[in-house]
Amino acid sequence: MTRLYRTGLVLPAAELGPENPLPPLRKPEAVAKVSNVDELPPDLAENIGYGRLDTTLPCLLQDGYTRERAERELPAVVLENDKLRATVLPSLGGRLYSLIHKATGRELLYRNPVFQPANLALRDAWFAGGVEWNLGSTGHTTLTCEPMFAAEIEGPDGTPVLRLWEWERTRDLPYQVDFWLPEDSEHLLVAVRVRNPHPYDVPVYWWSNIAVPQNEGTRVLAPATQAWHYGYSGRLDLVDVPGELTYPARAEAAADYFFEVTGRPWVAAVEPDGTGLAQLSTERLRGRKLFLWGESAGGRRWQEWLAPGVGGYLEIQAGLARTQLEHLRLPPGESWDWLEAYGPVTADPAAAHGDDWTAAREAVAAGLPSAETLDGYHDDWRKIADVTPESFLAAGSGWGALENRRAPMCLPGTPFPDDSLGPDQEPWLALLDGTPPDGDPLAVPPPTLVNRYWADLMEYAPKNWLTWYHRGVAHWAAGRQSDAVRAWRESVSADENPWALRNLAVATAGHEAAWLYRRAVALAPSLRPLVVEAIAAQLAAGLPDEADRLLAGLPVEGRTALLTARTRLALGDVAGAKDVYDTGFEVANLREGETSLSDTWAAVSDEPLPEQHDFRMK
Repeated sequence: MTRLYRTGLVLPAAELGPENPLPPLRKPEAVAKVSNVDELPPDLAENIGYGRLDTTLPCLLQDGYTRERAERELPAVVLENDKLRATVLPSLGGRLYSLIHKATGRELLYRNPVFQPANLALRDAWFAGGVEWNLGSTGHTTLTCEPMFAAEIEGPDGTPVLRLWEWERTRDLPYQVDFWLPEDSEHLLVAVRVRNPHPYDVPVYWWSNIAVPQNEGTRVLAPATQAWHYGYSGRLDLVDVPGELTYPARAEAAADYFFEVTGRPWVAAVEPDGTGLAQLSTERLRGRKLFLWGESAGGRRWQEWLAPGVGGYLEIQAGLARTQLEHLRLPPGESWDWLEAYGPVTADPAAAHGDDWTAAREAVAAGLPSAETLDGYHDDWRKIADVTPESFLAAGSGWGALENRRAPMCLPGTPFPDDSLGPDQEPWLALLDGTPPDGDPLAVPPPTLVNRYWADLMEYAPKNWLTWYHRGVAHWAAGRQSDAVRAWRESVSADENPWALRNLAVATAGHEAAWLYRRAVALAPSLRPLVVEAIAAQLAAGLPDEADRLLAGLPVEGRTALLTARTRLALGDVAGAKDVYDTGFEVANLREGETSLSDTWAAVSDEPLPEQHDFRMK
């Protein structure tokens, strides 16, 4: 018998903290950059050059978390039958947190015993473990630490289906993820649909990221003899698959391997005894990937940082394109859907770990559902894909409802109810009714909506400091930087405010940027994200005395501790910079690929980099 019910997941958890009110005008430097695009096949090169985001707007950054954890309960939904028990976290991007194989008691996924955000997602906050559903752009989705709508519907076989859905704001796309566990099935079925309600092409990116334990003998298998290797050196190169790369614990450095899949798409992680987890899908989800942290000091440190005291993990992943560096075109009015399956592997260990790569793959594939079986399930699911949910289990955001108010859409199966509208949407509902936003220039402005429709509405709204500010943010998101600068100058002229001053500082450089930041901080001295940016800008402009003045009175902890060390170094006080390291600190939102910790240490000491500060990916 299949059951679906709500529960709570109690574990040590850090608070996510408040959003950063400063719009992310500059996207963090990408960890992956392809330097040899001209050497790649034309279709791959074209997809790599298409659809990249320069900003996560309208989404703000989620960087208000710390490393302090306390026991608390996260809302969870469980779907189980006699064979499997799946636990889903609707308040955290619908993450499939756990998948238990009941007959053996095995956890098939890498289950993180804590909730600890770290700076790996497009909006900063991300956490390791389980299966993450990534829609949007290269990187971890803007929704990974956001709530989704959840509801129960009746499946095609009469068993309950858990439906999750939301509005992805960087692409303005609605999508749904349906979890289905037929009676007696050893595979959790996950149906995904992405729809384009717009009259133009939209770049689409989807990857299901599956974390599994990495042990000494874990082997990753897929139906491929070649893979595109990215080793964070800038090159994307085609390599042969059989050999050491299929045993991630033997790799020294972090790396991506995108398999050139032939035949039906699947990927599996198999332990020395022949057990493990497999993911397979219908044809549309063609891409398969292995990500590994590597066994360098930095790779091990990252894993401990993300999941303290648990041991290593790797990710096997599945996507629409052959690599995660690509985006595909979803035509206007069209939708794409596919079915994924997650379940246990039971293979002959001698074959699965043998030198014969074909035999190893066949040993795993033999225990997987056939393509015809999966296609049949997919056809059955399509019969209920448009069923209107009635029994809601969790609420999502009000952004889909706002878009539906602006331009009513026919989205059967994924309703965005009016009662989801909240304070974040109120200024924009008022704008629809003809009332422009306005307010105290020292109060935090509402997040700016930047798509073409809202930008047009704002262009014709009456002029005040706040409408000029919003216009500037929308212009910037559209790539019209000179128009953005003009709008922010008008905003400051209309009423001196720290928000437009800060944005002007981001748009400039050197001493002018440093001066604009100081003006902004004078108006909002208690806004920590602004002060942190301002200090970094003083250092970049070669003004360590000004940085030191801004640091005065701030606690020397986290990011400000690192800035203190950099400032002492810039002032010629090497011993003072070293003292900051000797005292100890942790930068909670250290960015994946960021080298500021190791670079600053190298400037203050000839000693080896302490392990706690070694996050180097290379």
